[in-house]
Amino acid sequence: MEQAKVCPAADGQFDAALEQFLNKMTTMEKITVPAVRDAIREICELLRVSRAVTWFYDSVSYEQENQGEEIVGYDNGKGGHIVAKKRLVTIVMTVVTCTVYMADDEPDWTPTEQQRAELIMSLVQTFVTRARLQSVVARLTFLDDDGYPNVRSYLRYMQREGSAGRLRNTAAVHFNLKHFSLVNQQIGRRAGDFVMRCFFNGLSRIIGVEEGRGILCRQGGDNFVSFMPLSVLDRALAYLKGTAVTYDLAHGEERVMVSATVGVLRLGDDFEYHSPADIMDKVMPSVQAARSSTVTDIVYYDDRMIANKDQIMRIQSLFPKAMANEEFRVFYQPKVAVNGGRLAGAEALCRWFHNGEMILPADFIPILEQGMEICRLDFYMLDHVCRDIRRWLDEGRQVVRISVNLSRKHMMDYDLLTHILEIVDRNNVPHEYIEFELTETTTDVEFLDLKRVVSGLQNAGISTSVDDFGIGYSSLNLLKEIPWNVLKVDRSFLPGDEDGPDSRRSVMFKHLVSMANELGLECITEGVESAAQVELLRENHCELAQGFYFDKPLPVEVFEQRLDLIH
Repeated sequence: MEQAKVCPAADGQFDAALEQFLNKMTTMEKITVPAVRDAIREICELLRVSRAVTWFYDSVSYEQENQGEEIVGYDNGKGGHIVAKKRLVTIVMTVVTCTVYMADDEPDWTPTEQQRAELIMSLVQTFVTRARLQSVVARLTFLDDDGYPNVRSYLRYMQREGSAGRLRNTAAVHFNLKHFSLVNQQIGRRAGDFVMRCFFNGLSRIIGVEEGRGILCRQGGDNFVSFMPLSVLDRALAYLKGTAVTYDLAHGEERVMVSATVGVLRLGDDFEYHSPADIMDKVMPSVQAARSSTVTDIVYYDDRMIANKDQIMRIQSLFPKAMANEEFRVFYQPKVAVNGGRLAGAEALCRWFHNGEMILPADFIPILEQGMEICRLDFYMLDHVCRDIRRWLDEGRQVVRISVNLSRKHMMDYDLLTHILEIVDRNNVPHEYIEFELTETTTDVEFLDLKRVVSGLQNAGISTSVDDFGIGYSSLNLLKEIPWNVLKVDRSFLPGDEDGPDSRRSVMFKHLVSMANELGLECITEGVESAAQVELLRENHCELAQGFYFDKPLPVEVFEQRLDLIH
């Protein structure tokens, strides 16, 4: 049967439809099925197309596996057969295919219609490719490798919303998940990633991220940044204080508690946006304060933090010259035998004298601990203590064991033992006169490093003391696994004069001392300030004490007078 002859649409009619199509596609903010269908509808009608389908594949292999995104650009419901198909492989190996259908009762295209169809398919492929590549670029720019919105996304949001005055009555909240490395160790990396994602999604729902009421981004690792309305802040902070997350969905019973240290900056109704740095400079000190705090996990910004930041910069700038000029001096706080009051040892403590004034340890030690400067200071102190011991021995004085503090920052130094022995042996100090005080650790990784260091010191004949015992990560495990010489009971466990013999603190103190004695450890209590406390130590068989009741930290000249009284 001979097919009916058709005339293609007039040039002017097609040109007008083409211009309209181009205008709509070039002004389209986002390629969507309804938007493409609207843009191409008139051209499809002029070309007598029943259905037009475009597929986008991220790669050739995805195309082979039929894993792509289908965009039905046009469909009039008449079905039909394929009359044209065009495939484009881009320079980045993404694939775009266009397939055009015509109803079975429609006459074939004329050569003019065929050319027009080829042109439209090429244009559609170009627009789809450009839009998808823009999407890929945006994903790579504003999402991290795990698909979380990143810091660039956070800064873009801050600049856009701040410039429009929409950050008023919001809160900038930065937080760090507490001990999340332990979560990964306990349940595995894969389950840990799932827990983090669930925790992130739960907070996103509280903030209202999907509704555009705020933003939540990952700064890196287990650190996150966000903006949220003040109206949801209390609920969000309650969530961050601790939320149980289920990670075994099959059974619904395996859960892990996730909590965070949090810094909060409230932006009130009078807030005026200036720059991202203005906000970041205020919120970052608060989250740093939360991470170092032993009192609270949530710290709100206040103006004093700017002064603290200036103090940090001042201390860090003064430190190198202070080391070179030996502005740091060793003070010795005696350790005294409870029975008899004889001098049994001392702790070396650092005092900083700058321009004739003393900078208090509380004003510089925490700052130096934020970086590695504290390690340089510890080695400086050890060297000066060894010089004093060597001089005392050469002068014929009686010498007691001196304890030196080591920051946990040293634990990442695999060659720490070598560095310590180099200083001690260079000063020709017998190892029995040196003791190192190390504080309890906060993670399993640090625990293994601590065990390695203590064991190495023991093998070298150097005593070790667990400092501030009872307030750290795993106190009993610390005693079970690590061969300490001395247990130093934290002052928080020492009963005050107001505590009765049956008070919680008195009972805990009694059993701590008893446990140390039964383990064969030398036991010393710090912070002793009254005769009643001395008697309490005596009653509980704690042999050594340290505190203001006996002596404050003493300059070397005064401490040497104590040494001279030893017979």
